[in-house]
Amino acid sequence: MRAVLLCLTMLACATPPGAQGRAPGTRRADDRPAFRLGMTVLLDDSLQVIAGRRIAVVTNQTGVDAEGRSIVDLLMNDPRARRNNVQVVRLFSPEHGIRGDQDVENLPDVRDARSGLMVHSLYQRETVPPPDSLLRDLDGLVFDLADIGTRTWTYVGLMVYAMRAAARHDIPFVVLDRPNPIGGRAEGLLLDSALANPEDPTPARRGQAYALYPHPLRHGMTMGELARFFAADLHIPVKLTVVRMAGYRRTMWWDDAKLPWVTPSPSMTSLESALIYPALVPFEGSNLSVGRGTDRPFQQIGASWLDHRKLAALLAERGLVGVRFEAVRFTPQRPGDAKFAGKEIPGVRVVIEDRERAQLARVGATLLWAVRKVAPDSARFNPRTVDLRLGATWAREALLRGDDPDEVIDRVQPALVAFQRHVKPYLLY
Repeated sequence: MRAVLLCLTMLACATPPGAQGRAPGTRRADDRPAFRLGMTVLLDDSLQVIAGRRIAVVTNQTGVDAEGRSIVDLLMNDPRARRNNVQVVRLFSPEHGIRGDQDVENLPDVRDARSGLMVHSLYQRETVPPPDSLLRDLDGLVFDLADIGTRTWTYVGLMVYAMRAAARHDIPFVVLDRPNPIGGRAEGLLLDSALANPEDPTPARRGQAYALYPHPLRHGMTMGELARFFAADLHIPVKLTVVRMAGYRRTMWWDDAKLPWVTPSPSMTSLESALIYPALVPFEGSNLSVGRGTDRPFQQIGASWLDHRKLAALLAERGLVGVRFEAVRFTPQRPGDAKFAGKEIPGVRVVIEDRERAQLARVGATLLWAVRKVAPDSARFNPRTVDLRLGATWAREALLRGDDPDEVIDRVQPALVAFQRHVKPYLLY
C-alpha cells in the first residue's frame, strides 16, 4: 500500500509543462530573467494547471514576485490569468496574518481591501487547516508562502495541513516554489520522533506546526521540495503540483536571487536574522531576550543579570568558524515576548563573518552551554519549549550539565546524513 501511495504521489508531484526542460541559469529566446520564482513560472508557462478553476490562495505579504507584485493581484488582474479564466474566490492567511504584522493568537477573518476577497485566518490559538466548509466549492488550492529554512517555522506545518484538506476534497494543491533564504545546507539536531506531531490539531490534542516531523533544525529544502517529501512520507494522497523555480541552485541564498527581503513575521526583519534564527530559537524557552523589539531580532541574547563580557569571552574561546561574538547593550521596545520591555540590558550579539562556513546549530548549542556556565543560578529554561526547538531532551540535558557542545552536535551527524539520503528523491534542484 505504501508503494502504491508513493507512486501516486510522485506522479501528482510532476513538474508542470513549461516549468521543466531548461538547464538552470539559461535564458529563453524572449530574454526572460535567468532566475524566476515559481509564481512567475506559473504565469509565464504553466497557467494550465489552474485554468478555468475556482481557487483559494494560501498566502501573505511574502507572496510577491521580484518586482513586489502580489500573487493575488496577478492571478486576479494579469491578462494571462484572465485569458485562462482563473477565478480566485477566497484567501487564507497563516500565523502573523495576511500582512505578517500580527504577533498574537486568534487572528480574525478580515476583508482584503485591495481584492475585496475575504481572508480566512488559519491561526487561532495555533495553526489550523483550512476548514472543510470553505473548500467544498473549490477546484483547487494554491500555496505561496516564504519559508525561512528552519524546522520551527509554522508555514511548513500549515502546508501539510492544507495538503490533507485538499486531499479530503479531492482538489489539486499547487505549490509555487520559492528559494530557501538561508541556502541548501542541512545541519543540527533532528527533532526527536517522540516530540514530533505531524497530525492535524484536534480538540483532544493540539497540533505542532512548529514541531512537525523528525527533520533537521536547518533543513536545506525549498517549500516545493518539502511538499513533495511530506506528501509521500506522510502518505497524503494529494493531487500535488509543484511549480518549480527556473534558474535556482541549491547553493543560492535569498540575495543571490536578487529578491527583496519581505519580512515574513514581525521579528524576522532581515536575512541576517533568518540566518542566525536557528541558533537563537531555543532561547524562546528561556528567561533571556532574543532581541525581539530591537533592530536586530534573533541576532542577540541578553538579560538584566547577564555578565555579557564574560559570556562573549567564553564564546570566543570556542573558536567557532564564520562567526564572532560582541558584548553589547540593547533595549527591547514592545517585544512580542514581553521580556525586559523598555529596559536596557547587557547582551551578546552573534555577528556572521562567513555565512558559507558558519554552523548555526553548533553556535546555538554552544550558546546554551555557555549561558549555563556563566549564569548557572540565573538562567532558566522551560524544558519542553527548548526541546521542541533544539530537537531533543538528551541534548538539552547534556548542554546544561556542561557536556562539550561540539560533541553533542557531532553525535547527530550520522542521523543527519541518513536524513539527507532519505529526502534526496524529492529534491528538485
